[in-house]
Amino acid sequence: MQRPLTCVEICAGAGGQALGLALAGFTHVALVEYEEDYCKTLKLNRPEWNVICADVHDFDGRSYRGVDLLAGGVPCPPFSIAGKQLGKDDERDLFPEAIRLIKEIKPRAVMLENVRGFLDSGFDEYRKHILNAIEILGYDTQIKLLNASDFAVPQLRPRVVIVAIQKDENVSFSYPKGNLGCAPTVGETLYDLMAENKWKGAKLWAQNANKIAPTLVGGSKKHGGPDLGPVRARKAWAELGVDGRGVADTAPELNFEGMPRLTSRMMARIQGFPDTWTFGKKKTAACRMIGNAFPPPVAQAVGEKIKECLGYECVDSECEISFSQAVV
Repeated sequence: MQRPLTCVEICAGAGGQALGLALAGFTHVALVEYEEDYCKTLKLNRPEWNVICADVHDFDGRSYRGVDLLAGGVPCPPFSIAGKQLGKDDERDLFPEAIRLIKEIKPRAVMLENVRGFLDSGFDEYRKHILNAIEILGYDTQIKLLNASDFAVPQLRPRVVIVAIQKDENVSFSYPKGNLGCAPTVGETLYDLMAENKWKGAKLWAQNANKIAPTLVGGSKKHGGPDLGPVRARKAWAELGVDGRGVADTAPELNFEGMPRLTSRMMARIQGFPDTWTFGKKKTAACRMIGNAFPPPVAQAVGEKIKECLGYECVDSECEISFSQAVV
């Protein structure tokens, strides 16, 4: 019987990346997350997961040595255009901790995601330092910008994904290609949710919401409220017939007039979460969790390509399944 591929995930958030990797076939042996609301969400949705609610600085990875994958979405504020872009000088930069854990755990593969800003020219030197540090630990390392909309996520959400494979694996990793134009529109995605209270205008609204969404934002713990972001983002939402100044508790009622607001469930669907994934009862916390998440479909696509490398032997540049060399 083939054993499952194992994964340790840091900065797990509300589970977007973890869910995607689970769908790709990875079994999480530990998920490390600092914020209590996020930890509760992870446990609520996956009681079987070993959720460690702790600061990643305090997490010792040595007891997980040899797992198949170390994954994580290290905090983006150090590199986000919405912040001050302090990079390595930002106390929230956890790339050094990720490198420490790679050294301690020695996973067969690594997957780290961040915002597009990580590729900005101002971070060239630091980015090269990070990639080189991973290479020195014995990995072939790649970095690429992936667009969530190429993986059927109805949202403009570019994300940088670093993938590193142990050189001893003697395999070559290639990123998933995705499919340009495959994402449904906001109207197609949300029509049934907008119409669940029999809103008369739902069909017309869906017809006019005929593009993918702008990038959802989660905001910081201090400043992130239940809305859809700054002025530019709200204008983009208004073009889709959505009032981005706040988030609604329920869908529009029968005779509602004007621009509707999204509910947190609608936001979650735009982020690529299944409707079964819950985020608790606090609306502000739910919006932060959803907005800061890595879309599960993108994580799944990358995870499946990593799985090919770890679970398959490559023959004539193609991979055939063989778990015989998997690390226990």
